[in-house]
Amino acid sequence: MNQRLLDKYNVPVPRYTSYPPANFFSDTIGNDDYINAIDKSNSLSPSHISIYIHIPFCRHLCYYCGCNSFAMRSEDKISAYIEAVKKEITMVISRLDSSRKISQIHYGGGSPTSIPVKYIRELNEFLLFRFETIENPEIAIECHPGYLSINDWQELSHSGFTRFSLGIQDFDEKVLKSVNRRPSLIGVDEIVSLLRDAGAGVNMDFIYGLPHQTPDSFAETISKGVNMSPDRVVTFSYAHVPWVNKLMLQLEKEGLPDNMKKAAIFESAKNILSDNGYKTIGIDHFVKENDELYVALQERILHRNFQGYCTRRTTGQVYAFGVTAISQLTGAYVQNTKDIDKYINDINSGTLSVAKGYILNSDEQITGEVIAALMCNGKADWNYLSSILNIGTEEIKAALNYDINKLNEFVNDGLINLDENKIEVLPQAAGFVRNVAASLDKLLINSDKSFSKPV
Repeated sequence: MNQRLLDKYNVPVPRYTSYPPANFFSDTIGNDDYINAIDKSNSLSPSHISIYIHIPFCRHLCYYCGCNSFAMRSEDKISAYIEAVKKEITMVISRLDSSRKISQIHYGGGSPTSIPVKYIRELNEFLLFRFETIENPEIAIECHPGYLSINDWQELSHSGFTRFSLGIQDFDEKVLKSVNRRPSLIGVDEIVSLLRDAGAGVNMDFIYGLPHQTPDSFAETISKGVNMSPDRVVTFSYAHVPWVNKLMLQLEKEGLPDNMKKAAIFESAKNILSDNGYKTIGIDHFVKENDELYVALQERILHRNFQGYCTRRTTGQVYAFGVTAISQLTGAYVQNTKDIDKYINDINSGTLSVAKGYILNSDEQITGEVIAALMCNGKADWNYLSSILNIGTEEIKAALNYDINKLNEFVNDGLINLDENKIEVLPQAAGFVRNVAASLDKLLINSDKSFSKPV
């Protein structure tokens, strides 16, 4: 991508991991709205159940983190938190149709593996005892390898997980030190071997755009990862949003790469992954050719929810548990309180602990499908979208901020192909798919919301 296009399009836009973005949520949404949305969800599609559990604790707070993370607490506080999560699960699933099946379970944070593994295993058993699963569900956990001994990995590998995401971020210890990230406690190759022996899938997560990274140094990191043959690799773009996490200001002291250097860092990683047979999914995910995500992409039916990219087979309405956790039901988002003590007290008193959320109108639900199609498949095919939404193509466009002049500007800049049947983001412009999606978003007209830049 040349400097002119970087200067023009590297402007703040939503990440669109959800639609609308979470900073549109309102505190007018409360417990009663969530209960109503849960009850409605039983008759809406997708029918599968996707579970998200938020473990907010971290033993060390990384400076780059934009997640809802909190410093580690004593084990009695952790135990109280896990008990509250189980009570919240009981309250919610008592309202779900018992014939529905779990398609996904995902643990995020914070660092889920910062707490004793016994609690993670306990939660999995608690869930899987209460609902059947689809065939080959995805039961995944984000892991901080800096915390885990070989015994911890062995216990995790026998806790029902089908996929482990290893938060490597970078193999360069100078980079890790600059962002307050601990390197892996044991050899990553040893971890991968152990998890493969248990029959689990292995992801490796990296972040680019951090202090001291160069195209060559990050290429070395990615090459080291590729040599262990992970099933999936994610290269997250560091989003500098110090208004979300003030610790990010520490990185400014270390020095962050400029836009062109950051783009070059990503390109170096992408080239190595491509040369080793990995296929690009969305903006920054890479998978092996036989991965079901790549098969779905080939068929233009790749999907995503808050858990990340998924197939229509595994996608479900997301019921989320724990502080700050966001449930993603058809037509509604609901987010729990950020205060750990308030959350525990609310749940123990027999009520839910909703802080805010968003109820989507029909136009917003349509917009969400169009943006998801662009973000996942690089293409908004009006005829395909018409078939899954059961409405006409003109009705779809009417729900959007469909500005033909703006779209033609993307055409002239070499970002998209455009005709009466589709908008298709060109492969070389994949890094700016967020800009194309944002151009269709009515909510951004005169919006004062803050977002990160795409590069």
